[in-house]
Amino acid sequence: MRRRAWLLSGVAAGGALLVGWSVLPPRGRLGAPERLGTTRDAVALNGWIRITVDGRVELAMNRSEMGQGVHTALPMLVAEELDVPLDRVVPVPAGHDALYGNVAAFVGSLLPVHPRDEQPGAETARVRVGRWMVSKVARELGINMTGGSSSVADAWEVLRLAAATARAQLLGAASLAWKLPVAEFAVVDGVIEHAASGQRAAYAVFARAAAITPPGEVRLKPAAAWRLIGTSAPRTDLPAKCDGRARYGIDLRLPDQLFAVVRHAPMLGGWPGRIDGIDEVLRRPGVVRVLRLPPYAGGHAAVAVVGRSVWHARQGAEALRIDWRAPPAGGPDSAAIADRLARAAREGGEQGGGVAFHSRGDVDGDAARGVREFAAAYRTPYLAHAAMEPLNATAQVRDGRIEVWVPTQVPGLARALAARVAGVAPEAVTVHVTLLGGGFGRRLDTEVVGQAVRIAQECQGRPVQLVWPREEDMTHDVYRPAGAAWMTARLDARGQPVSIRWTSAGDAISPRWMERNLPALAGPVDTPDKTTGEGLFDSPYAFPHQRIAHVATRSGVPVGFWRSVGHSHNAFFKEAFVDELAAEAGQDPVAFRLAWLRELPRHAEVLKRVADEAGWPGFRGGGKPLPAGRARGVALHESFGSIVAMVVEASLDEDGPRVHRVVVAADVGTVVNPGIVRQQLEGGVVFGLTAALHGRIDIVGGAVQQTNYPAYRLLPLARTPRIEVHLLASERPPAGVGEPGVPPVAPALANALHALTGRRWRELPLMPPPAAPPAGGGAGVPPLSAAPR
Repeated sequence: MRRRAWLLSGVAAGGALLVGWSVLPPRGRLGAPERLGTTRDAVALNGWIRITVDGRVELAMNRSEMGQGVHTALPMLVAEELDVPLDRVVPVPAGHDALYGNVAAFVGSLLPVHPRDEQPGAETARVRVGRWMVSKVARELGINMTGGSSSVADAWEVLRLAAATARAQLLGAASLAWKLPVAEFAVVDGVIEHAASGQRAAYAVFARAAAITPPGEVRLKPAAAWRLIGTSAPRTDLPAKCDGRARYGIDLRLPDQLFAVVRHAPMLGGWPGRIDGIDEVLRRPGVVRVLRLPPYAGGHAAVAVVGRSVWHARQGAEALRIDWRAPPAGGPDSAAIADRLARAAREGGEQGGGVAFHSRGDVDGDAARGVREFAAAYRTPYLAHAAMEPLNATAQVRDGRIEVWVPTQVPGLARALAARVAGVAPEAVTVHVTLLGGGFGRRLDTEVVGQAVRIAQECQGRPVQLVWPREEDMTHDVYRPAGAAWMTARLDARGQPVSIRWTSAGDAISPRWMERNLPALAGPVDTPDKTTGEGLFDSPYAFPHQRIAHVATRSGVPVGFWRSVGHSHNAFFKEAFVDELAAEAGQDPVAFRLAWLRELPRHAEVLKRVADEAGWPGFRGGGKPLPAGRARGVALHESFGSIVAMVVEASLDEDGPRVHRVVVAADVGTVVNPGIVRQQLEGGVVFGLTAALHGRIDIVGGAVQQTNYPAYRLLPLARTPRIEVHLLASERPPAGVGEPGVPPVAPALANALHALTGRRWRELPLMPPPAAPPAGGGAGVPPLSAAPR
């Protein structure tokens, strides 16, 4: 009895602690100065801001620069609140403290919130409580991640508050030194001035005193006082990228550096058996070592060759004769997987299966039956990330410490993996985040870091740069999942939707990513994944009765986050089907959508704006007909907090669909830098068009058939359309911009092709694959010998 009472009291105490923790606000994110650290030449005022002796402002940069302009946008927030020129704000590495974790990414990616439930002033209790709890958990985890189009959204309040607090401390120190009231000071380009006395001094003069000066009342600048936010300030990273000074991970060169390349089995899930020719390879000039690599962070076992150059290492790797072993169950086949997904989606839709992320009304009730049913099936393929810079990492193991230089989106997870591989404490590992030559979600995985550290352990303290050849990068990706959807609607006598039942099927990304990168979970994770249903369950259209569900599958193909994640295919399913519903109702596609957007005026305004700017019939400028052989298509989609509508003008020629013009309207909340926002939306259009027209990964017998760009085609410059971007004014906080430009492209193009040809395009890509793989493609891969592990 005594033991039971002790256990019950312990449980009660734990429950009380949990309840107490849950009602407390998320841990503060300002951070003490020691988080950033004071140096001989710079004084830290909090965890984010340091003032140098020459008057520069050092900002703890906790986000990776991969072309999205974050190294300009985040300094703009600080420069605005501190009243300093943008070029005086210098990003410095943020370190690994949990203070620098990304809270907004977790709030955005974990909560399945319908846009109707988060309208300003009308947020539901479930939404408020959910965000509160996820914010608390994310703050405690402190995972530093660049992804989910969350960098500016996460920094919006944090960095402005850090800068405003530092400003208050500096003004307070000046007030004490000059014995004058703060209210009489002005700040011009980082110089504190007192007009009446004529005194003026730079921030640097007061930095050390400010570090021990309480800030007093801290107020953020009102929007009316902004001088930098909202302007298209030039990107600070462009000059170095244009003249070659910028250094990406693959550019790193250290004294006495070695180079390594890897070879993986040509079949997914395979591994190297017997290796012949090792002695011959080691006798080659420039070859240093040959070694086996176990799988790291969910990757594959491999063989690595180390040499004095990438060329020496690659020539040695290609000369090895490796008996590749196949997994006992064989390899996956993408065509068979596509058929299984289509069946799973249809059966789930017809039987009410899958996880229903959103329900409204009663889809099984008499009021939802209508007079007839309309249905359509859609499919999308696997996609690779295909970033211009292939996976690479440089590691040095020396004197019990490890240094890693890597283009990564998750430096903390890279550090943890390096420590596990080397058997040292995380504090013995330093990760230097380089510029990324494209991320798109691929660099949220870290297996290349584990491989690089293991290779460096065998190289007697010399730094080793591991580079995956393009063929390895393409054929051993973590792919955007293939998907299928069974879309049904019950229509009334006028052809209007009475109820909808939308069911998608495909692999869940988040559980597989967690299994690979968070080993503390110690086992498989199969919780419902919001990313599988995003873009469908949060459809803005107010059809009376709805059930929107997803059937989660496990195909055996490694899957990962890909730019815009579930929105990348669910927008195609939703917006192509809504266009079909408009046709069934005999209505114009824009007018049909507007009629069902009555609950969400922001969405309606974005759609009206794109129709106006594109010259859609019935809207401003809509009287001018298109040239013969062209047609328009429209799509509207919300992702990552941003609402984007597109109108695509397209034709067909001997090379297939051709897009001539894309008009974009977007509500992305407060716009920090309009120039960067436009660049990101333009880039999203090009990225989305590439996938819509050409993107596909085919897997035959476990072997990926597309091994390089000739088979995995990109949109050429000559067929890149004119892109026009129109941003709507908003007082809401900034939302995402790196990914929301991708989802609407494919459905808008498919809808334009329907208007042009009269037939529906329900499968991506919209262009057929090449008749045969190009030279060096998927044909001719070495045979695999089946054998148990």
